Amino acid sequence: MPTFATFQRLKDKGIAAYRNGDPISARPYLIQAAECMLDIAASNNNPAEREQQEHYAAELIDLAKRCERAGKQSGGVKTRDRVGSDDDNGPDASDWIVREKPTIHFDDIAGLDDVKEEIFLKMIYPFNHPELAGRYGIDVGGGLLMYGPPGTGKTMIAKAVACELDATMFVISPAQIMSKWVGEAEQNIKKLFDAAKQEAKAVIFMDEVEALVPARRDSQSNVMQRVVPQILQEIEGFDRKADRALLFLGATNEPWALDPAMTRPGRLDEKTHVPLPDPEARFKLFEIYLGKRPMDPDVDFARLVEETAGYSGADIKAVAHRAATRPFLESVSGGAPRNISLADVLTAIVETPPSVSPSQAERYTAWARGG
Repeated sequence: MPTFATFQRLKDKGIAAYRNGDPISARPYLIQAAECMLDIAASNNNPAEREQQEHYAAELIDLAKRCERAGKQSGGVKTRDRVGSDDDNGPDASDWIVREKPTIHFDDIAGLDDVKEEIFLKMIYPFNHPELAGRYGIDVGGGLLMYGPPGTGKTMIAKAVACELDATMFVISPAQIMSKWVGEAEQNIKKLFDAAKQEAKAVIFMDEVEALVPARRDSQSNVMQRVVPQILQEIEGFDRKADRALLFLGATNEPWALDPAMTRPGRLDEKTHVPLPDPEARFKLFEIYLGKRPMDPDVDFARLVEETAGYSGADIKAVAHRAATRPFLESVSGGAPRNISLADVLTAIVETPPSVSPSQAERYTAWARGG
């Protein structure tokens, strides 16, 4: 069953894109959010609440229609509007897939040593030592699922994998694949994998993979019923030859919402838990986000590490920004420029509570034991 958290995330992304003047990107998020809300309403036994939820879904659909009209007026339509067409003459994959050669190494990522070693064993060593991999029957390439709380560095890890392999990285979101502006969903998936297979080494990275491959028994969407088998078919069709290897990295904050078929052998069968940063990682994160800013000598990173147990990397980045904002605002208001003090950082920590609760963090640990 879709959760309110999933609905809220999709809705927020759609509204944010709409407000930023990007109706083409906003539309698929809004449609998925509406579908999610309709599924929630269908299981609600309270008639009044159900009616309110259905009304909310209708409002999101109306907004998605406005996005469609706005996209047409701006000339953003590049392909057919009708989902389900058998026409395969959509845009080239290069029109909408982000390709990049990342420059982030594993040494640039704070902590997560166990995660890094696990990924080296599962993914990087077979690439870098194909003869030994072949001798011992170790597959080159394949699928890996990274899961854990938001803000723990899953995207950076994916970039580091591509960098360490000197591979082309393909970055794609479920919203792009589901968008009717770039063709039918199943064809988009095929184009994505076809483009990646043209590279000697390629890494496909998809964040929020559970939005594209939800548990089919919980999804009434006809599109999803077709998309899930298509993406599973593409993953199973990986060419595992050493000279043309392909990795599929999926990331999710909700591994329990993923279709179980996705984690069977030959698919995303390798799973890596990316947890909240440990004390050593938090220390390095403070060095990264505060180290190049002017600081008083009394700023004690060890003290800050103690105060931020349970904080994610994104939380610590926000703390550093908030701490720097205090002396900055004083300076632009006419005060003498000063360094960031320990009091500034401690105040910022109080004003920036951790985004992941202990119970939420424990849920990932529990899923790791049973997943």
